[in-house]
Amino acid sequence: MSKRKQKIPKWFNGTVYKKGTTVQNPFSGEKYKLNALELSIYDFVMGANIFLESAYDRQEKPNKKLQKITKDLYKGLDWFKEHNAEAYMILLD
Repeated sequence: MSKRKQKIPKWFNGTVYKKGTTVQNPFSGEKYKLNALELSIYDFVMGANIFLESAYDRQEKPNKKLQKITKDLYKGLDWFKEHNAEAYMILLD
């Protein structure tokens, strides 16, 4: 869990949880404890990834909504790289 002071990024319009929890990487099985903001952004990143994979599977044509979700997904990944690189490496890399 990051000890640095973190602010809610301006681009993030999701729900910010009140508590963090431990998250497990579904592929490696490694676990990492996230604070409330980290967990909120992690859930957004994972949800955006699932949504985009589903759109791809449906062979949905690119549109502004998909472009925005993709852009925000990368913002979330970049946020983790900057604010908690260890969590990024364990959970998202």
